[in-house]
Amino acid sequence: MNTPVLAPVVLDLDGSVGPLPGELRLALASDWQEAVRFGCSLARLRQFSAELQSRLPAFTEHGTVFTGSGDFHHLSWPLIERCITARRCTSQHPLRVLVLDNHPDNMRFPLGVHCGSWVRRVAMLPQVSHVHVVGITSRDIGFGHAWENYLAPLRAGRLTYWSVGVETGWARWLGLQQQFRCFPDAEALTSAVSHMLSTNLQATYLSIDKDVFDPSVVRTNWDQGVLQAPHVFAMMSALRGQLAGSDVTGDVSAYRYRTVWKRCLSAGDGQQTAEMDAALPEWQVKQGAFNRELLRQLERAV
Repeated sequence: MNTPVLAPVVLDLDGSVGPLPGELRLALASDWQEAVRFGCSLARLRQFSAELQSRLPAFTEHGTVFTGSGDFHHLSWPLIERCITARRCTSQHPLRVLVLDNHPDNMRFPLGVHCGSWVRRVAMLPQVSHVHVVGITSRDIGFGHAWENYLAPLRAGRLTYWSVGVETGWARWLGLQQQFRCFPDAEALTSAVSHMLSTNLQATYLSIDKDVFDPSVVRTNWDQGVLQAPHVFAMMSALRGQLAGSDVTGDVSAYRYRTVWKRCLSAGDGQQTAEMDAALPEWQVKQGAFNRELLRQLERAV
């Protein structure tokens, strides 16, 4: 008996996600883009989560959620909480979270939550067994930025970084070497992650930020990693039968914040915007085609 294909959801916050087959699209940009893009207070995120609850069908009645630009990756937190509730996860029957991202998304942020700080919140949920952030090439986990990483989920053994080509020797000084898995290339990383997923079977939520891919695959407005499409598809294949929910971010859009603090923080946070204006239509076309392929691969992993 074939599993029915569930409709993908587009949280249309920035107009970046092109049409997807059978999609359910929520128009959210006018009310929410300025409010939640890049970061927001916890109270504002709770308001956004409440709107999702009121407008989305039951979690088990829709498929992968596309959230647009990687500036919205912190929206994975309420989506993961929806998955936990729908699957009735507990500390005895927890959810594993696999994040494919060029950044750890576990960085200090004192103003609530933003696209680079949400992983700590998810890792410390009692219903989550572990968060694996896979594909990091960013210096965010190197010595120069060590102080910016939240250490609590690492020390608690609830978070592991899987990286390529980043020097993370500082972790040994803090006794955290087991939480830092470093590899010489993408092939070695893919093999190790795929082995872990296929031998340690567990209900898993998958969050993909397309900045984990080499720029030859798709272009985003963040600095990018080294993974090729076959690397990610191999990890999806290792997840077959374990996929409990998923989201995709990392589409590309241009936006000028009305809020001064967001303009300042985003400008200093490594976004690649210099050539984006002229190239944006071409990048979005390629992104749209790749989203459809990602969707096909995710449907095979269910």
